[in-house]
Amino acid sequence: MGFLLQLGRVFPLRHVRWCHQSVYRSHEHVRRVAVDLGEKKLEISSGRLAKFADGAAVVQLGDTSVMVTAVSKSKPSPSQFMPLVVDYRQKAAAAGRIPTNYLRRELGTTDNEILTSRLIDRSIRPLFPAGYFYDTQILCNLLAVDGVNDPDVLAINAASAALALSDIPWNGPIGAVRMGMVDGGLLVNPTRTEMSSSTLNMIIVGAPSSQVVMIEASAENMLQQDFAQAVKIGVKHSQQIILAIQQLVRELKVSKRTPVKVFSAPADMVAHVRQLTSAKIYAVFTDSSHDKISRDEAINKIRLEAELELKETFPQAEPFEVIESFNTVSKEIFRNLVLNEYRRCDGRELTALRDISCDVDLFKPLHGSALFQRGQTQVLCSVTFDSLESSVKADIITTALSGIKDKNFMLHYEFPPYATNEIGKIGGLNRRELGHGALAEKALRPVIPKDFPFTIRVTAEVLESNGSSSMASACGGSLALMDAGVPISSPVAGVAVGLISKSNPGKPTEIQDYRLLTDILGIEDYLGDMDFKLAGTKQGITALQADVKIPGLPLRVVMEAIQQATVAKREMLRIMNKCIAKPRAARKENGPVVEKVHVPVSRRARFVGPGGCNLRVTISQMDEETFSVFAPTPGALSEAQDFIREICKDDQEQQLEFGAVYTATITEIRDIGVMVKFYPNMSAVLLHNSQLDHKRIQHPSALGLDVGQQIQVKYFGRDPTDGRMRLSRKVLQSPVATMLKTLSDKQSISMRSNSDNTKADSLADLK
Repeated sequence: MGFLLQLGRVFPLRHVRWCHQSVYRSHEHVRRVAVDLGEKKLEISSGRLAKFADGAAVVQLGDTSVMVTAVSKSKPSPSQFMPLVVDYRQKAAAAGRIPTNYLRRELGTTDNEILTSRLIDRSIRPLFPAGYFYDTQILCNLLAVDGVNDPDVLAINAASAALALSDIPWNGPIGAVRMGMVDGGLLVNPTRTEMSSSTLNMIIVGAPSSQVVMIEASAENMLQQDFAQAVKIGVKHSQQIILAIQQLVRELKVSKRTPVKVFSAPADMVAHVRQLTSAKIYAVFTDSSHDKISRDEAINKIRLEAELELKETFPQAEPFEVIESFNTVSKEIFRNLVLNEYRRCDGRELTALRDISCDVDLFKPLHGSALFQRGQTQVLCSVTFDSLESSVKADIITTALSGIKDKNFMLHYEFPPYATNEIGKIGGLNRRELGHGALAEKALRPVIPKDFPFTIRVTAEVLESNGSSSMASACGGSLALMDAGVPISSPVAGVAVGLISKSNPGKPTEIQDYRLLTDILGIEDYLGDMDFKLAGTKQGITALQADVKIPGLPLRVVMEAIQQATVAKREMLRIMNKCIAKPRAARKENGPVVEKVHVPVSRRARFVGPGGCNLRVTISQMDEETFSVFAPTPGALSEAQDFIREICKDDQEQQLEFGAVYTATITEIRDIGVMVKFYPNMSAVLLHNSQLDHKRIQHPSALGLDVGQQIQVKYFGRDPTDGRMRLSRKVLQSPVATMLKTLSDKQSISMRSNSDNTKADSLADLK
C-alpha cells in the first residue's frame, strides 16, 4: 500500500480520494431551492454542511431544520443483500432542552426514533438498484425544531436529497408530504396544532411520474373516497419536491459511481437451472394441498438437488450465484402462475380470503381474550386494564419534538421464533415487532372511547405465521376488546393486499401488467411487489400501510388496492361478527374497578402521601376532597373502602378557631418533634422542632419535654395540600425571654468552664 505525506503526517493512499473530494467540495457554493406547498415554503439546501459525506442535504420548513447524510462504501459487503441502515435520532438541543437522564445525554433509542427510522428506510430502499450490496448508512440529524412543524417528513425529503446529490447509485429522488384533514378540508404538511384536531395523519411518499412508493396513515373512520382524494393530493405535492431536488442535481452536475460489481445471477446458470427444475417447481406451486411447511420443504429439496448439479457444472461459480440462480427461476415460475394463469399456490381465487375462525373468552382470569385464525396465521390477543397512572409517559424530548404525550391505550406485538418453526432469541427491542405493533395500534385507537377510566394494554402474540400477522393482530385485538367489555365504537378488521407485476421492457419503471392478491401468504409477500395493509370499520378506514418493493406504483393501482381491500374488510367483519358482534355490556366480575371517594381534609394525610394508606389500590386526587381509587379486583376495592370508613369514622373534630391558643397533650417524642392531641379521639399531629422554640434544637428533650406533658400551642388552620394541622408553640414564647434564657445558659456554662480551669490550675500548682 502506498502512502501520502502531508503536513508531517502519513496517510494511507485509500484516503487520498476523500482528501481531494473534501477540498473540492469546500469551494462549492451553497445551493438552495424552495418549494411552495400551499401556504408553506419548503427549502432544500446542500453544499455547506458535512462535506466529507457522499451526500448531505438540509431541509427546512418554518424554523424546523433537518440534515441528513448518506455514505456508502465502495467495497461490496460480504452479506448477500442490501445492507442499508437508517438512523433517525432525536436531539434535545434541537428542541432547546437538556435530557433528564443521569448523564444528561441522549441514551438509547425511543420508540418514536425507531418508527421514524423504519419510515425513512421503507421510503428509500425500493429505489436502490437490484444487486447493489454495499454498506450504506443514512443518518438524520435534527438541527432545530420549532415545535410547530414535525421533523419526520422533512427527514424523508432530506434523505432523498442527500442520496440524489451523492454519487451513490439510486433511482430517486422521492418526495414526502403529510396530509391532514380538519373540518372536512385537506391540509398539506399541517402544523402540530392543526394535527391535534385532524381526523387524518397520512405520510405519503411519491416517486417521479406521480407514482407511489410508501404510505403510512391513521384515520378516524375516514370514508374511502376522502382517503383516496388525500392520496391524490399528497402525490401531486410530492412531485413539486421531486422537481426541486432534480433541479439541484442538474445544477451540481451530479454523476453516479459505477459499482465494482452488481450482484446478479449469470444468465447461463439461470438457463441451466430453468431446464433442470422448472417442471418440479411448477408442480409444487400448483399443488394446493401443500401448507407452508410442506411447500417450503418440497422447494428446499429441489433447491439442494439443483445446487449440487450447478456446482458440478459451474465449479468456478460463487455461492451467491448458485443460490440466486435458483431463486430467480422459482420466483419467475411463481409470478408467471399468477400473471398468466391467475393461479395462487394455495388454490384460492385472486380476491378470495383464507378460512377464518374466531374465539373469545379463552381464559377466565384475563380481562379479555381472543384467538384469531386466518389460514395458517394464528394470533392470541389479551386485554389488560390498569389505572390511568399506568399510561405510557413520553420523555420530555419526544414530547417537545413530536408532541406525543401520555397515552392510555397501547398494543404490543410479539413474534416468537416458533411461529415460523425456527429457533431464535426472545426479548429485547425488535424493530419489526415494534413496527407491526404500532400499525395494529393505529388500526384500533380510533374506536377506543376517549373517556375510558382505565389504561388498556392489548398483547398480540403470533402463534403461527404465514403472512399478514399485523392485520390478524388488529382483528384479534378488536375481538379481545369487545370480550373485555370495552365500549369500542365499532369492530375493526384488517387485510393485506399483494401485487404481482410485469414491467415494460423498454421502461423498467412502468408497469405493463399486474394482478392484485387479497389476503396474501408469506410467500406471496416475499416474492411479490407490494404489501398493502388496510384496516378499518364498516364505515371507513382507520389505518393503512403500503410497502412497495419496486420503484413506484401508478395511482390507479393504489386506488384499486384500496377498493379490493375494502371489500375484503367488509367480508371479514361479517365473519367476525358471528363470534362477537358488539362489546359485552359489562366487564368481567374479576376485573378492575374504579370508584370516586370523598375524604375530609382532616384525614387526607392518612390517605395519600408518605403517611398514607398501604393498600392494593392506586389513588389519584381529582379535587380538594375527591379521590379516584383504582383497584385491580373488587376485593381490593372493598378493602380500601373499609379502610376509608375506618379513618373517617372518628372525624368528630372540634371546631377549632384560626389563631386561637389550645392546650395540647404530648403523646410521643420523636427526633423531629412531638406528637400532640387536643382531645382523646383525635389523630396525633406532629409539632415540628422548628415550631417548638425560637432557638434551634436537635431534639425535643433539649426543652425538657416529655410524654403526657401539656403545652400551649397556637392553631393556624390546615395545609391546603395535605390537610395537616399547622401548629406552633414558638409564637407563644417571648423572643426576649428566650434570648435571656439562652444567655443565662451560656453564662452558666462559661462559669462552670472557668471554675474547671481554676481547679486545673490549682492542681498544676500543687504538682
